[in-house]
Amino acid sequence: MASRPTPRRSPAFRCTECGWTAAKWVGRCGECQAWDSVAEAAGGSGPPGRTSAAPVSSPALRIAEVDTARAVARPTGMAEFDRVLGGGLVPGAVVLVAGEPGIGKSTLLLDVAAGVARQGGPVLYVSGEESAAQVRGRAERIGAMADALYLAAETDLATVLGQVEHVAPRLLVVDSVQTIASAQVEGQAGNVTQVREVAASLIAVAKSRGIAVLLVGHVTKDGAIAGPRLLEHLVDVVLAFEGDRHSRLRLVRAVKNRFGPTDEVGCFDLSDAGIVGLPDPSGLFRSSRDHAVPGTCVTVTLEGRRPLVAEVQALVAPSTLASPRRTTSGLDPARLAMVIAVLDKRMRAPVASCDIFVATVGGVRLTEPAVDLAALLAIGSSFLDRPLPSDVVACGEVGLAGEVRRVPGMQRRLAEASRLGFVSALVPRGGLADLAVPPGLHVVEVADVGAALQAMDRLSHGRAREAVAVASA
Repeated sequence: MASRPTPRRSPAFRCTECGWTAAKWVGRCGECQAWDSVAEAAGGSGPPGRTSAAPVSSPALRIAEVDTARAVARPTGMAEFDRVLGGGLVPGAVVLVAGEPGIGKSTLLLDVAAGVARQGGPVLYVSGEESAAQVRGRAERIGAMADALYLAAETDLATVLGQVEHVAPRLLVVDSVQTIASAQVEGQAGNVTQVREVAASLIAVAKSRGIAVLLVGHVTKDGAIAGPRLLEHLVDVVLAFEGDRHSRLRLVRAVKNRFGPTDEVGCFDLSDAGIVGLPDPSGLFRSSRDHAVPGTCVTVTLEGRRPLVAEVQALVAPSTLASPRRTTSGLDPARLAMVIAVLDKRMRAPVASCDIFVATVGGVRLTEPAVDLAALLAIGSSFLDRPLPSDVVACGEVGLAGEVRRVPGMQRRLAEASRLGFVSALVPRGGLADLAVPPGLHVVEVADVGAALQAMDRLSHGRAREAVAVASA
């Protein structure tokens, strides 16, 4: 009897960015759309096999019988970090913290590790990029020394797992997942196969032992998390660590969170002495002057569910260039160009022929449409050389027809403005129907850009008359 021919193994090609596979080579990945990222894999792809049933080690339970004690979050001692996580670290949870190089990821996690170690239970900090002496030097500088904090400089996955067996930590910090490699997998540390194997092994240890794991992840030049996209699906929480190198402010956002909300933001102050949480960071985003200056306007933005008061500054100057300059810092250039066009077209204000510089105070980045009205009033104030009172806030989206549209979260914005002592607020018309205006806050509803500029003019003249009356008395 003739034997069946063995099925021919066709070569497999895999994307080095996201891990997508294909039977033949293509120039562009069909999953992440990256060019020249598909390469031939080490092994071929054979015919799929069949998986048979295996004995059940732990039988399924009724949903009412499942113990929820293991899913209770434990605080880390850093309130802002716990806020983003949803109360703290859950035993067995795997958290991926991604950010640009040098932004402060290692400093933050070292401080978190020391805080957990002070609460009791050993903590293991594995560094694949620095030596243990370097990590200790940073810990002494930021005050993160703790008796129950263990340091290890390892790049081999098997050795890292051995350290976990020896220390039996309550929390494991791996800095970073792209520097750890497994001898059982081909390729250098950081490639798709290695990152997948390292992450899968650490996740298995975390789930089986009930250890919370913090993984540091690198980002690409486009700002995406380096490694396969599968990494973000495997972990329980993905945190984005953001900030400007020229500013001390750092923000932690939850991109994915299986144990809490994804619209919370943690604010931190990074300095030479370490990193500390900022429960009320609004003071960083406002000038400390004691008098009104033309070209400034204060707004209330929402970072997740947290309202933050920020100041927008604008300078409008005559231009001698054929193409006037447009310089922005902290604002969306596209939305700013739209605001300038609306001001020029709808209000007949010749600002399009002027050099316009717009920036935020404190290095905060304002991208939501609710900042449009504050940017427009700041530009109008600079162009007319009329200062808007410093105790006035403005929130609203500007449309192409010149209307001022409603924005979400107005109740929280007004409450934050009232708490910080603001007297007046310019808001879109019709947005106060179901809201309770805080006491002591005078709210002016504006329907369009013209009404907003008129309200600004009335407020400016009113405060000027008050100042003259006080000076005369």
